[in-house]
Amino acid sequence: MITLDAFRPVEMKDGTFFREIFTKFPQIHSENNFTTMIAWQAYSDYSYAYLDGTLLISAVINEKRLFHAPIGPRNPALLRDLLRLAAETGGDRPFYVFDRPTRDWILHELPRLRLHTDRDFFDYIYLTGDLAHLPGKRYVGIRQHINKFNRKCSFTVETFTRENMPEVIDFLDKWCEWKHCEENEILAHEKTAVLFCIEHLAELGLEGLFIRVDGKISALSVYEGMNDDMALIHFEKGLPDCEGNYKVINQETARYLEEHRGYAFINRESDLGVPGLREAKLRYYPHHFAEVWYAEKADILHALEENP
Repeated sequence: MITLDAFRPVEMKDGTFFREIFTKFPQIHSENNFTTMIAWQAYSDYSYAYLDGTLLISAVINEKRLFHAPIGPRNPALLRDLLRLAAETGGDRPFYVFDRPTRDWILHELPRLRLHTDRDFFDYIYLTGDLAHLPGKRYVGIRQHINKFNRKCSFTVETFTRENMPEVIDFLDKWCEWKHCEENEILAHEKTAVLFCIEHLAELGLEGLFIRVDGKISALSVYEGMNDDMALIHFEKGLPDCEGNYKVINQETARYLEEHRGYAFINRESDLGVPGLREAKLRYYPHHFAEVWYAEKADILHALEENP
């Protein structure tokens, strides 16, 4: 039987291990990503276990523990043990699934288990070419905003380097002052996460791009390769100095990822159920979603009773 003693905190030294696992078993959702875990460790308290060639991930958010579905070879006995642990030690929603093939396998093993969709945490997946070129009538509004930006704001595009890193950090300080990070727990943790990524850019395999307006950084993005076909945008930030800069950094990042990295898709993470953010993400017409499902504690116990 699995116990919490099998789990240990996610640390920077585990990066190579996680990259090897995710190369062997490619992931599509940003939650199953080493950078996400290590950068948000102070908020989500990620831990992991490696049993029988299978990766098990746990997190504790707002004092409630949850577990990710197993990553690795299909092991029905390990799945049942993990579900029992989730029901015994987790919160009301202690078990999450982040890809459809794993969902289908779990329901084959435990057909009585109810898995609920969690739309707020669906990741948005876009065609890189759509974001880079904004083709056709459906993007006409976005192109108009970018054209307005181009008329008002002369800008240049730069990638992160060791030399411009102090400017990047200064930009993030200004962004946090504007957003009043100290008054919002999530934004405060986000600033910590962004700065951690900036400080460990090379170690984490991250890259960054920013646009400069009137000599100063106006907006930036931080990203990495999620798998062979898809890039993951971890952070995208802009100051209110020139309207439209978010749309421009979005397009410039996509252009860079298409031209220099060859990714077919871009994952821009979830909208967290925030209405304005959902509207903005839908306006770019995602190609598909990286879906999310969860199981409630009572449903897990019922399913295990029916099919132990």
